[in-house]
Amino acid sequence: MDKQSLGTLQDFQQDKFTKRIAFKKGESVVFVLNFMPGQELPTHKHPGTDVYILALEGNGTVTVDEVPSELLKGDIIHLHGDEAFSYANHGEAPASLYVILTKIPEPRYAENI
Repeated sequence: MDKQSLGTLQDFQQDKFTKRIAFKKGESVVFVLNFMPGQELPTHKHPGTDVYILALEGNGTVTVDEVPSELLKGDIIHLHGDEAFSYANHGEAPASLYVILTKIPEPRYAENI
């Protein structure tokens, strides 16, 4: 069994959003994205994989194929890797997203930033 503490993965920085890897096993990776108010994840894709996102903290907007949708604490979404998506924390509090990629498209997707 591998175990992580959510507190060690929720690392908020004023100058940029962060990504903290929880697990990297075989073809999959699990990580937490952390956003201060006003921070954004640029539009991108994860070709060849499925993406599952759980909003752990805060509220924001996820845009999928240019269609915005509110993402509230506790919401869970599934994205196909060919869908272009972004996220923005437009709230007043920090936000964290728990993300699962079923297949790592490129090594850089499994690195902390």
